[in-house]
Amino acid sequence: MKASPAINDVSNMAINPIKSLCLALLLATGSSIAAEQPLDRIAVIVDDGIIMHSQYAKRLDEVRNTIARRSGEQPPEDELRQQVLDRLILDELQMQIAERSGIRISDEELNDTIQTLAERNGASPQQFLQSLAEAGGMSLQSVREQIRQEVTINRVRQYRVSEQVQVTEQEVKNFLNSALGQMQLADDYHLANILIPLPDSPTADEIDQAQARVNEVLQRLQKGEDFQQLAVRFSASENAFDGGDMGWRKAAQLPPPFDSAVAQMQPGEVSKPIRTAGGIILLKLLDKEGADDASYSEEVRVRHILLKPSEIRTAEATEQLAQRIYQRLKNGEDFAALARQFSEDPGSARNGGELNWVSPDSLVPAFRETMAQTAIGELSQPFASQFGWHVLQVLDRRFSDSSLEQREQQALNLLHNRKYEEELQLWLREIRDEAYVEIKEP
Repeated sequence: MKASPAINDVSNMAINPIKSLCLALLLATGSSIAAEQPLDRIAVIVDDGIIMHSQYAKRLDEVRNTIARRSGEQPPEDELRQQVLDRLILDELQMQIAERSGIRISDEELNDTIQTLAERNGASPQQFLQSLAEAGGMSLQSVREQIRQEVTINRVRQYRVSEQVQVTEQEVKNFLNSALGQMQLADDYHLANILIPLPDSPTADEIDQAQARVNEVLQRLQKGEDFQQLAVRFSASENAFDGGDMGWRKAAQLPPPFDSAVAQMQPGEVSKPIRTAGGIILLKLLDKEGADDASYSEEVRVRHILLKPSEIRTAEATEQLAQRIYQRLKNGEDFAALARQFSEDPGSARNGGELNWVSPDSLVPAFRETMAQTAIGELSQPFASQFGWHVLQVLDRRFSDSSLEQREQQALNLLHNRKYEEELQLWLREIRDEAYVEIKEP
């Protein structure tokens, strides 16, 4: 079983291949202008792309501004520089994958994403962008491009990692019958973490060094230092500059042994050090909430056809194909047959595009909103989501309690997210290990 790409789990432009790199010295004896405007230089070569010193310096400034805004202690300069550089290298690698795969975020899709994020924060798009710009010391255009890059990277991860995650029917049944499965309808946890990294097959010395850093963090916590500030300084996790904030999770979304650990913690408590494949982790429970005990919710029976841009089909060509399929459906061709032939959602294509009964809240915004505007039995116009171009048909609507089918879908999503988090870290390490990276003098 696989969670459908329509279901919501879990950007700067990529640089074209380098044909030649030339460095020139500007000889302007006595020129004050030349002295005030030094040439940019290459900080890192990453496969077919480069990271310029100006990009590196700009990101450093943004991170420092973010830390300062939280009134946090700046981490040691060498550690901060290394974390920023590592993040830039991973971002560049993922943007190169996006470029090769034909993944691009249009201005229209970017505006829709900003609108959704602004609504979640109770602000207008302009207010939302302005607040981010002020917090990071960036221009509005830089904020837009950073959001575009994050959306692009998330889509790459969806294609390369999330869609490869498989959850079997037996795993779902076992989960629902387990004590942990019962917990999925209980509490939500707001978590933060600190990751002290370890390489693959670490030596005894490397383990000792990592444990020493963990002990230092624990000692600082015992003296009253702030967990989130320590995360900025010590953590190698992707969310380190966000104070290690992981957002709200259910225990079932966490891999063992974190799932059982958080269930026994109280808000404000920090877990004992937990060894994982990626390193040693400290987990802090920031807050928790009881599950929603509403008895009834809306469900929609829907089917769709998904088309994805790729290396051999541009976004424009994908949209045109979606329009042609839509016309064929309007002309009376069988939806299920066309879904089996064209749909690139492996989870539903074999079933004629059917997602069966789904909760609107489990769907990405573009899909949910289009579905809400489509009457029973009607086809939607082709529309874009973060996964590609869709045509959907609403088959029925109902209000129901927590049926077995609904709980199975919830379990499927939770197990999928758990496996995704584990596979993502392995994939990021893999692409970094396989890349050609030459660090100049940042």
